[in-house]
Amino acid sequence: MSENNSDLLVGLFIGGLIGTALGILYAPKSGKETREDISSKANELLVKAKDAVEKSKTAYEEAVKLLKGLEISAKEKMEEVKSEVYE
Repeated sequence: MSENNSDLLVGLFIGGLIGTALGILYAPKSGKETREDISSKANELLVKAKDAVEKSKTAYEEAVKLLKGLEISAKEKMEEVKSEVYE
């Protein structure tokens, strides 16, 4: 996963936490209920962030595998052409 993608995920996670916290803090509830809500929403966002990171990691690994396969194919084709030219 590239650094830009990781920065984006961190930014989205932090922004989500801040937005959730502000929304909960301005809701008319007791302090205990508010803390429970904040904790619950933070846990939900953490799970979503972990899922996003895992999906990104999987996509990255698949892309690397595909590129390695293409590299091998290109090298094989290059060797074929080279042998035809020098025969």
